[in-house]
Amino acid sequence: MTHVQAGPTCSQLLAWMGADVIKFEPPQGDATRGQLRDVPNADSLYFTMLNCNKRSITVNMKSAEGKAVFVDLLKKCDIMMENFGPGVLERLGFTWDKIHEINPKIVVGSIKGFGSSGPYSDFKAYENVAQAMGGAMSTTGVPDGAPFVTGAQIGDSGTGLHLAIGLLAALHQATRTGQGQYVEVAMMDGVMNLCRVKFRDHQRLTRQSLAEFSVPTYQNMGDVPRAGNDSGGGQLGNAVHCKPHGANDYLYVVVQEAVWTALANRIGPDVGVPDLAADPRVATIVERRKNQQLVWTLLNKFAEKYTKRELMAILNPLDVPCGPIMSTTDLATDEHVKGRDMWVELDHPQRGKWFNVGMPIKLSASPAKIERSPLLGEHTDDVLKNVLGYDDAKVNSLKGAGAFSAPPKKAA
Repeated sequence: MTHVQAGPTCSQLLAWMGADVIKFEPPQGDATRGQLRDVPNADSLYFTMLNCNKRSITVNMKSAEGKAVFVDLLKKCDIMMENFGPGVLERLGFTWDKIHEINPKIVVGSIKGFGSSGPYSDFKAYENVAQAMGGAMSTTGVPDGAPFVTGAQIGDSGTGLHLAIGLLAALHQATRTGQGQYVEVAMMDGVMNLCRVKFRDHQRLTRQSLAEFSVPTYQNMGDVPRAGNDSGGGQLGNAVHCKPHGANDYLYVVVQEAVWTALANRIGPDVGVPDLAADPRVATIVERRKNQQLVWTLLNKFAEKYTKRELMAILNPLDVPCGPIMSTTDLATDEHVKGRDMWVELDHPQRGKWFNVGMPIKLSASPAKIERSPLLGEHTDDVLKNVLGYDDAKVNSLKGAGAFSAPPKKAA
């Protein structure tokens, strides 16, 4: 019973791992079927990229007959997932206690913006709201600029991944004990978990400055500052601009202590500092941290003559950790990505050929076979007959009662 992004991310991942996922939709369907539509009268990429390998059934939960179908599915299924707004499922008459009474072994997974307890529990959340309130935005961006959201959907998809872990643990316990449980992940909580390093630094600031930051820090300064592309770790790291100096012509370089001498010996002569490795301003990690702007100035000067791929080819033999800033076009055409089945072509009856991001978890004995997303209600009869065991007469009776369709609009 999930929609939009957070819940469907979780259920799609479970489907790719072999779960039989029934997408339980209202008659009008998941809202994202029509959002940001790029092909007229076809499910949007927003929907198709998050709902592969699922079956779709439409049910009108505002009818008694629709609720009865839902109850029968609860009795059959191992897991029920939802990411409704606060109180929606309860208002339909299905509290956790009621669901547990119907099927004591079922696991219920729930995604909320801020969870079911605490003063924020009734608030609605979206991706960027979760990033704002979970700590990500305050620590992302350039030092003197506004906070930034990240392009990765850590609030929605990140929360879906957290829920998948919890559901698998709860399902394992239910298999052992016969008792299901309620599994809840709040988007704000999930973002906080992904910001763990920033909370490390928050506590370090009570005792010391943060030497690895390129911006000034001092003991008891309070908030962890924004620091652009600083690595945030013990080693220096930043993005170096390469030719032809376009928006994504950068190579991210980590200057590990172990590779400094080899790196300095390679770039020093080309930037007019032949003894760079022994230069007292940058010879030790302590001095490099103090003078890291000099390190990045020299690396950027060296990079002016090379593309990001050429610079990567120079640094890799020196064991310097580095990687090009990969644009969406880079990734969609990359040999490595295609070879790992992370950019997968699919066919859809409405929209034709399209691509989806592949399964990131590689299971040797049960590799994922990615299949297209379902059309709205495509498997309603299949689920009713082959999962619930309804005969044709019962299916037709329920259809006549409006269990699977929106009620007719009343005349004005």
